[in-house]
Amino acid sequence: MEQKYEEEIQMLQQEIEMLKTEREESLRSIFIQNGDRLQQELKSVCEDRVGGGTQKHTKLIMEIRELEKDLRRQTEINGIALKECFVKTLHKSKNKLVQQLRLAGHCNVLLFQVEFAVTEIQEGDTLLRRVTELNIVVDGAEFKDFSSFVSSVEDTKDVLLFFRTLRMFSERCKERRETFQHFQEKYPDVVSLPEGSRSELMIIQSPKLPGISMTIFWKIDVSKEGVVKPSLELLLKMPDQAREMDTKKVMENGSEYFESLLRILGVEASIEGLIRSMRL
Repeated sequence: MEQKYEEEIQMLQQEIEMLKTEREESLRSIFIQNGDRLQQELKSVCEDRVGGGTQKHTKLIMEIRELEKDLRRQTEINGIALKECFVKTLHKSKNKLVQQLRLAGHCNVLLFQVEFAVTEIQEGDTLLRRVTELNIVVDGAEFKDFSSFVSSVEDTKDVLLFFRTLRMFSERCKERRETFQHFQEKYPDVVSLPEGSRSELMIIQSPKLPGISMTIFWKIDVSKEGVVKPSLELLLKMPDQAREMDTKKVMENGSEYFESLLRILGVEASIEGLIRSMRL
């Protein structure tokens, strides 16, 4: 009977520890989502009170400000801004900890939500950590370039690889979007973006030569290993009559010319050259 009581007491102690951990995790999540509002409320309380209470709340405000600075610094470094951070302890004992996590936020214009479980097992001096049940949702027009990589990461459960690649991929998407917007604003009579600036398609049409157009496909390939590589292709279109007059084989060799320009001049200068040739 005594052993039974000891087991029940031990179970209650473990449950208390789990509840304490969940309370800390909930407070951390609340701070991430409502840090600004909490800071304002604490500041208001401090202004209404004097003496030791004021010093205590002033210290809390300073700690919150330091946490906010650290959060902004991390966002600037990795480009990832978290809007939600939920942590729930599923199991906690002397040698084992199981937690469920949900992270949501954005990296540039890409919205994401990542849910996974982490199991930590202490074996002597060694801490073994394993990620399970990984589920990733990415929202945005760019997702079709990213979807096969996401499926691969969900299989391997490599959370760090996902965030590392997400940052690089989003930076390349930002470069493409800004480049497309730049040329559309600079040459509105020649450049069109039928699927928007976040797509991989830009069309260059001659205002003086109907039926002649150049289409740039700017893809961003992502390997299963997380290697991000931009890929640009050029498709030329002209009427049959104009094709017959194309003695220099511009139509036939246009893609090769464009690839050479990319190697020599880079992306922006190469696209600028194509646009100017269509405006002549």
